[in-house]
Amino acid sequence: MTSRPEQDQETNGNTVSENSARPAAGGNTRKVFVRTYGCQMNVYDSERMTDVLGPEGFEATNTLEDADLVILNTCHIREKAAEKVYSELGRIRKVKEERAKSGKDMMVGVAGCVAQAEGEEISRRAPIVDLVVGPQSYHQLPGLLDKARSGEKVVETEFDIDAKFGHLSERAQTQVLKRAPSAFLTVQEGCDKFCTFCVVPYTRGAEVSRSVEQILSEAERMAAAGVREVTLLGQNVNAYHGEATDGSSWGLGRLLRRLSEIDGLDRLRYTTSHPRDMDDDLIDAHRDLKSLMPYLHLPVQSGSDKILKAMNRRHTRDDYFRLIDRIRDASPEIALSGDFIVGFPDETDRDFEDTMDLIRRVGYGSAFSFKYSQRPGTPGATMENQVPEEVKSARLAELQALVSAQQKTFNETRLGMVCDVLLEKKGRNEGQLVGKSPWLQPVQLDAPEALIGSIQAVEIVKIGSNSLFGQIIDRQNSHENPRPVTAAMA
Repeated sequence: MTSRPEQDQETNGNTVSENSARPAAGGNTRKVFVRTYGCQMNVYDSERMTDVLGPEGFEATNTLEDADLVILNTCHIREKAAEKVYSELGRIRKVKEERAKSGKDMMVGVAGCVAQAEGEEISRRAPIVDLVVGPQSYHQLPGLLDKARSGEKVVETEFDIDAKFGHLSERAQTQVLKRAPSAFLTVQEGCDKFCTFCVVPYTRGAEVSRSVEQILSEAERMAAAGVREVTLLGQNVNAYHGEATDGSSWGLGRLLRRLSEIDGLDRLRYTTSHPRDMDDDLIDAHRDLKSLMPYLHLPVQSGSDKILKAMNRRHTRDDYFRLIDRIRDASPEIALSGDFIVGFPDETDRDFEDTMDLIRRVGYGSAFSFKYSQRPGTPGATMENQVPEEVKSARLAELQALVSAQQKTFNETRLGMVCDVLLEKKGRNEGQLVGKSPWLQPVQLDAPEALIGSIQAVEIVKIGSNSLFGQIIDRQNSHENPRPVTAAMA
């Protein structure tokens, strides 16, 4: 599994987010509160849940206490993920009881990977839960809600990714509605790699790719709704092998080339990749496509050949080095991001130093790092020579210090540079907007709100601890900007 794990206090990211449903078109409305844990694919799934629920009369609320329906879209990557869900359900139970005192009902659902892994156990341990829905079944939410309203305890965790993808093309996003300037688009789900630390093959199933037609249709709707940047998602997104209308199979490189032709869709990204699926055509796409951003998340997990073998990664450190050289030859300005796990069973000081050496040699613009945690049902959980917690903590701190220094150095190379920035939302301060550089860095600048959704040439004038600060180049006088200006080289 290579998708970015749920991020907690050990990482540099947010853990949960709330998602907004589209307002229902007429009729009595009910309110839904969706809390999303984990990776970008869960964010995408939560958005599709609200798409499905909109025609059923639901509109979003950001206030749990106002919700007629609460859905926890869960992630099973991190340690004690299930226990965190049960703890949250305990808090929700109190809210549900308070609403009941005033005669208001509240339905509760658990979706996502914890739902898939725990199934009936959730209903047994948390009686307030009305329905449990696996990540491949959320398109059935309307019918499952009807069953739950009749008093039936609903647990739906059967795998049927094809049905889920087919439903997206038929029903979800049937209306062109205003969207944020950037969006996620799932093109592939599941994993066949069976890394020994990972539960994803058991919770998301085998690798399945959406058809080319489905993806292009959704991307065109996104562009029509104001999306300027799309990030293609998959557990192993560069293993994409979707069927085209003529029956041929397309790889990710060919799909990106076709997406680059969609009018208004000016930026393309993808995540997360496995080193073994990085083929020549995809590498060439980084050389050929101006709309494919110069940023690549390519997890390696460890720099030790012994640990890589124990993880069942099926590549060596030298394989990874050779691949990085090929990628940088094709796209010299590219910034690399990675995932690292410290403290995998039987990891010695020498193995850990091999990982540190790999990080020094590659040089990352950003990285995500984690202590190994035993996931029930995975081979790693029963391996001998589990590393003591205090050793894992010390190694994690040392590794994070190194990658933080590399990120700081990379950010400092942007100072004085002029680059494209996609302006996405208002900032914290009056008159401030927040955007995104080609290298996925947040950029803050002073600009009118009317420029949200445009791509502007921006000079980077200051480097902050977590973001860049810039100013728009004076020569620009239009916020339409249908195509991005050429990004400055790193």
